Amino acid sequence: MTVLDLPRALYRKEDGEGSVQVKLDPKLRIEGAKVFAIYGKGGIGKSTTSSNLSAAFSKLGKRVLQIGCDPKHDSTFTLTKKLVPTVIDVLEQVNFHSEELRPEDYVYEGYNGVMCVEAGGPPAGTGCGGYVVGQTVKLLKEHHLLEDTDVVIFDVLGDVVCGGFAAPLQHAERALIVTANDFDSIFAMNRIVAAIKAKSKNYDVRLGGVIANRSEKTDEIDRFNAAIGIERVAHFPQLDVIRRSRLKKSTLFEMEPSPELDRVLNEYLRLAASLLAGDKQYDAMPMKDRDIFDFLGFD
Repeated sequence: MTVLDLPRALYRKEDGEGSVQVKLDPKLRIEGAKVFAIYGKGGIGKSTTSSNLSAAFSKLGKRVLQIGCDPKHDSTFTLTKKLVPTVIDVLEQVNFHSEELRPEDYVYEGYNGVMCVEAGGPPAGTGCGGYVVGQTVKLLKEHHLLEDTDVVIFDVLGDVVCGGFAAPLQHAERALIVTANDFDSIFAMNRIVAAIKAKSKNYDVRLGGVIANRSEKTDEIDRFNAAIGIERVAHFPQLDVIRRSRLKKSTLFEMEPSPELDRVLNEYLRLAASLLAGDKQYDAMPMKDRDIFDFLGFD
């Protein structure tokens, strides 16, 4: 069956012009937890940001669940020290009879009690990641795992506007965008802003701000933010300790202390505290592709 074979009642064209996104089942709504979705260009450091933000929330005493939404299933390895089996892996083992699964089959405890799930995805070119995200949330609800959670973080695959990209926006309260201070990252951010704005017409998700990553300067990010009506909420420069933490399969909170590292950890803790305490949201107006092409890249 293709999406064109689905009943018309399942279409949600209001989600975006020409959209054929499947409407969220109200029974799958996440309640009681603050839900954040982390977006950004592929390779920009979303998983590093997500895992260290999860660790920061846990340091503030919150019960945290991180859901990796990329078929590469490497979102949580710095928390768990391994590549954990995905939801799709374990469902396949029981011939997709979800009632045969137990929470310990697909949920793994990571650093400082952060609970970790890798949704996984279908084999390349054979399906949509949106289905996988939906099945993951359904399992978590069936096993009552969301009832004991204060914060949920969706670490979303790169800038491909498909079901796997969009599905977490149906669950999240705030979507945060990770970007570097360069043309390609900001160009991708602009398109992500447009996707979030489209989803916000029918769901509670709102744009929660921009996280500058892997950049000493933020001048181009800040110039773009001012032009469309959004703000930078955190800044993590390009530091060798961040690279080394990935090689050591560790969060930054487990690395040997140094003044440089302390500044980064304090920024993560500050960001986590502000996300918990605040209700900041932005109604940004993305640029047309041609306009942002002309806007960026001139000294």
